[in-house]
Amino acid sequence: MDVKISVIGAGSAVFSLTLIRGLCTSNCLEGSTISLMDIDGRRLNAAYALLRRYAEELGVKLKVEKTMDRRESLRDADFVINTALAAGHHRLREGWEVARSLGYRHGGSLHVMHDEAFWINFYQFRLFESILEDVLDVCPDAWYVQLANPVLAGITYLGRKYPDAKIVGLCHGFMGAYHLADALGLERSRVSFEAIGVNHFIWLTSFRYDGEDAYPLVDEWLEREAPRYWERCPPSDPLGPKAFDLYRRLGLFPVGDTCTPGGGS
Repeated sequence: MDVKISVIGAGSAVFSLTLIRGLCTSNCLEGSTISLMDIDGRRLNAAYALLRRYAEELGVKLKVEKTMDRRESLRDADFVINTALAAGHHRLREGWEVARSLGYRHGGSLHVMHDEAFWINFYQFRLFESILEDVLDVCPDAWYVQLANPVLAGITYLGRKYPDAKIVGLCHGFMGAYHLADALGLERSRVSFEAIGVNHFIWLTSFRYDGEDAYPLVDEWLEREAPRYWERCPPSDPLGPKAFDLYRRLGLFPVGDTCTPGGGS
């Protein structure tokens, strides 16, 4: 598949490393163009060098570009991945400090319903919207893939204001399957699973241990161990009472931020 993928905010310390690994290990992207864009030249150069070296060492044929011009990166793009944080982490930390000074606990990663620097979402929403408007102008047929938080709130806002745009929100919440396995005392190397969902709502549609259905082990843990776990777990724990209430009601376990304020539940 020969496509062009534009990555906005490519210098992200968290998302870009995972994204680079994913791009280089996806055989279906062989021959594609990856355009990295960031306003921080130092971070951009680091991501560019890492992606090129990783692709070369794995023998993956990717055309890698870099630019500090967003519209240039978007030109002829088939997919636009947004990982950007407006105003930088320093503004987020300023908000955390204000929240702490007023007695609020430390929140998660930039969600409007958390007790943190909620006002930074103004900058995020403004950035999301400006990127999408450029997408609609420069590459209107491209899919806009939202990775930057707040995913759910951002996608909801953009979807309502731009109903004809091709928008989807994704996150790495599938890793929650391993957290569940850890709680059950299972070896990760023997666990296989399928997790499906978008926009911070992800469900464990298959959960197996040594090839056998592991959901009965979840039921057993829920009956015997969960009450003790809940006595010591922090608020909004992904294995907290809310997660298992959703599991009881819907028959599938929610992973990632599905049952936390990050998912908007």
